[in-house]
Amino acid sequence: MTGTNRLLRPGERRTLQAVAKLSYCNPFLPERIDCERLLLGEDYTKTALAWNLSPGLEQDDPNVAAICARAETLAAGLRERLLDGDVPADADELQLYEELVLFVLYYRNSAAFAELIGKALAATGARSTRAAFYEGFRRDAQHLLDLPGRDLPALHELPHVFACYYQIRRAFHHIFYNLVGTSGPTARLRAAVWQSIFSHDLRRYRRTLHARMADFATLIVGPSGTGKELVARAIGFARYIPFRAQALEFAEDFYGSFQGLNLTALAPTLIESELFGHKRGAFTGAIADRPGYFETCPPLGTVFLDEIGDLDPAIQVKLLHVLQNRTFQRAGDTKARKFQGKIIAATNRDLGAAIESREFRADLYYRLCGDVVEMPSLRERLSDDPAELRHLLLFLARRELGQGAEALAAEVEQFVLQQLGADYAWPGNVRELEQCLRNVLLRHAYHPRRSATITGEDPRAELAQAVRSCSLDAGELLRRYTTLVYLDEDQNLEATARRLDLDRRTVKRHVEAAFAARLRQKP
Repeated sequence: MTGTNRLLRPGERRTLQAVAKLSYCNPFLPERIDCERLLLGEDYTKTALAWNLSPGLEQDDPNVAAICARAETLAAGLRERLLDGDVPADADELQLYEELVLFVLYYRNSAAFAELIGKALAATGARSTRAAFYEGFRRDAQHLLDLPGRDLPALHELPHVFACYYQIRRAFHHIFYNLVGTSGPTARLRAAVWQSIFSHDLRRYRRTLHARMADFATLIVGPSGTGKELVARAIGFARYIPFRAQALEFAEDFYGSFQGLNLTALAPTLIESELFGHKRGAFTGAIADRPGYFETCPPLGTVFLDEIGDLDPAIQVKLLHVLQNRTFQRAGDTKARKFQGKIIAATNRDLGAAIESREFRADLYYRLCGDVVEMPSLRERLSDDPAELRHLLLFLARRELGQGAEALAAEVEQFVLQQLGADYAWPGNVRELEQCLRNVLLRHAYHPRRSATITGEDPRAELAQAVRSCSLDAGELLRRYTTLVYLDEDQNLEATARRLDLDRRTVKRHVEAAFAARLRQKP
């Protein structure tokens, strides 16, 4: 009789709980695959490689397809029962039905979101933020959620749900296609980046936290050449962007809202101008007012500060003020301006040691360390999974060559294994691997930099070789060359500053004690 039946049949509550757990877990952790096994039971198909370890596998994964099919069938059946008057045993059952519907709606629109991202990345001019397929999403949502006598909260926030779906799809794209590999360290890195975007609690994120993530700075730490900027871009490109339902468009273009600055590439006065802007007449050459990164960054945008460990102490104070109060002033101006974006910083330095030597402010560190992402070295990744070399080489070859990338990757892999050996340490990390690929592409040869600490090589010759092989990043090059000139000027900071056209404090900060000691030992 209508209205006398319970909504859920035996076993269905457990299925709904499993779908909900799967929906809200970190997709890059092993628990996601465990949820799929639990949900499908004996019908789970064991695959050679889990879909969450490699881009492109999700849409072809038989288990994801099977779960989506089951979810569609179950959602349609439960809707009919609710319309027939079947009664949920408690409020939890109705919430589980809503979460099942949200799961179904995400996968129905996943391909459309992926297409929207692809168009944005391929655009050479203005990028469209229009998403006309929202109308189909809205009709589907109302069909499944608009039930007589049932007030389901998601029905009243469909534009927000749509925006969350777009963000999830962007996060998948940029994490997968920027952080390549199948090793344990790489999988853990992807999971950590997911948490930097959504936190560990996706439900709380959807309810309230999405509007607060700019308040949390992210600090990326790890050796040079490990891909810290790729992580920063993955986080910055995957920020939440509201959807304007009436205009059928997103509030901002995700691609144009990321601004990056390498802090070792500029003198402190230029860094201050780039970040904070300046007023006309603030210094020699300031012939007009100029906004800085903090001013031009949109509210949903990101400012990425690379090599934060080398930032001048005076500018550290000003950056601390931005993080504490979300306000700043242009150089030469007294007007307070608001910064609403997110700050991501990166460094290869040991900030603990820098704090001890008073080169880095402890209070600034404690404003940055609320969200820390640690980068694994290439050696760690390959030690865990040697096959990761092939994935990385293919990724790099596609970026360099496009057509013919597979053949180039195979050629470089064979060269590495035969000439360098499977246990080569890759001291320059992925950046060195990229240069190795380029050397093999052009000359079918690669000669790694020899370590002077092992070979006793003249550190000047070592520096010259490192420059020839492009194995130093900008910060390392500046520190070593500054140290070389400093010793050549009889350890006189003022003379070194004049010769390099740098500020005295910059010279003092960049003199590398260990490298200086080795230089002194050589005639």
